[in-house]
Amino acid sequence: MSEVMEHECPSCETEREFYQAASMKVHIGTKVKWHCPECDYGFVRIDGTVDTSAASV
Repeated sequence: MSEVMEHECPSCETEREFYQAASMKVHIGTKVKWHCPECDYGFVRIDGTVDTSAASV
């Protein structure tokens, strides 16, 4: 898995390069925390099951 990814940042209101802040195995898959280096907005993805970036800020 890449340690950076392009993603829309709702705080910056633009496309940013997010960095992988943490990763760990949980019972439903691999949990990865992503953070925007500009504003420190973050979200979590767990394989294809959970994606908190879709939640409102």
